[in-house]
Amino acid sequence: MSTDLAEAPTNDSGVQAYTVTFIIRRFDPEQDAEPRWVDYDVELYATDRVLDALHKIKWEVDGSLSFRRSCAHGICGSDAMRINGRNRLACKTLIKDLDISKPIYVEAIKGLPLEKDLIVDMEPFFASYREVQPFLQPAKAAEPGKERTQSIVERERFDDTTKCILCAACTSSCPVFWTDGQYFGPAAIVNAHRFIFDSRDDAADVRLDILNDKEGVWRCRTTFNCTEACPRGIEVTKAIAEVKQAVLSGRR
Repeated sequence: MSTDLAEAPTNDSGVQAYTVTFIIRRFDPEQDAEPRWVDYDVELYATDRVLDALHKIKWEVDGSLSFRRSCAHGICGSDAMRINGRNRLACKTLIKDLDISKPIYVEAIKGLPLEKDLIVDMEPFFASYREVQPFLQPAKAAEPGKERTQSIVERERFDDTTKCILCAACTSSCPVFWTDGQYFGPAAIVNAHRFIFDSRDDAADVRLDILNDKEGVWRCRTTFNCTEACPRGIEVTKAIAEVKQAVLSGRR
């Protein structure tokens, strides 16, 4: 935290507050021909989150500000946005982890159609997700009254990719996705990986065929943007590499 900032008075508990400048990229399709940047000064505490700042702006300063959020605890993934040029969840980004001696820039994630302010149309993202068939497809029905069991080792094989919350932070951080709207994108491949390597599933070949496409895994340029952007810590680039290897070897 910088000590050069204009400091607001402490509250009754003695906790120091700070005046933080947010510059938010606004867009109202009914009024704006192009997006515009708008400044807001907000009084916050070091332990507040960017989501808290957005709430304060909307509730106390400008009720027209639009953004998505739901659980506010890093589980639903609905408040993914670009904060100081990086894809993050607003509910997991603490003010104390940002340099508040400078303005904090907030804008919608890239690569998806902008609807309003910080809200994008997620349908292209979910269309790619659905196309990889992200659901269990066993060859035969389970025995009556019994579960489909697997060993700890079999579960560990795909445990990392079960963590995806479909926030689109990884996909919308990908330069290939920005320039090629047909690319499946990291999140779709991560969710395909989750089932390709599940020992209980028998449709791996189908998914590998889907991803062995000019807009599939081979469009990945291994820039690691996706891994860096993932709020759940998934090794996205590693998962994509494993799917590529499975395509080449024909084995999972």
